[in-house]
Amino acid sequence: MAHKIKKDDLVKVIAGKDIDKEGKVLSVDVKKHRVVVEGVNMLTKHTKPSMQNQAGGIIQQEGPIDVSNVMLVHKGQPTRVGFKFVDGKKVRFAKATGEVID
Repeated sequence: MAHKIKKDDLVKVIAGKDIDKEGKVLSVDVKKHRVVVEGVNMLTKHTKPSMQNQAGGIIQQEGPIDVSNVMLVHKGQPTRVGFKFVDGKKVRFAKATGEVID
């Protein structure tokens, strides 16, 4: 199944504690239907000292959220995403404007 949200897309959160925040998609988990968005769902993680992080301590990092809670932003406007064939190739398009995304 093709997925409507991809890495490096700009998305807006439409549900949950971080509603109305926008950010870039950092990663997509296809099997669990989750995405990690920059600056959204910040979690506190306690880390032990290691060779990479000599000090250890408390760090803030993004946690995954469900893909159904985000909406793609195309030209500054949140939009649903559809698929169509253009010149024999399957492409995503914005349902709000009808324009091809990629």
